[in-house]
Amino acid sequence: MDDAVELSDVIAQLRGELSRAMAGGVGNGLRFQAEKLELELTVGVERSRKPGVKVRFWVFDAHGSARPARADTQRLTLKPVHGDAPDSPALIPGAEFL
Repeated sequence: MDDAVELSDVIAQLRGELSRAMAGGVGNGLRFQAEKLELELTVGVERSRKPGVKVRFWVFDAHGSARPARADTQRLTLKPVHGDAPDSPALIPGAEFL
């Protein structure tokens, strides 16, 4: 699975990108509220026979040809929230989007 990334790594990278975007907007007059994020991913499931690891989820390039036969496209909807204040909106700066 050389062209695949574990789903947890994709989520961690997305979290990092959003955190950098939010930090970059401190003091910026124009910001955007992230109400929800929709990701469309080609996901494969691998069942391991090793003890301690039962199932792993892999994300594949949608245009890649090396996907396993058991990969499906799934839509994942996330709502970004602050860990210490989940009721306050997650704001992303606007300068990069203008």
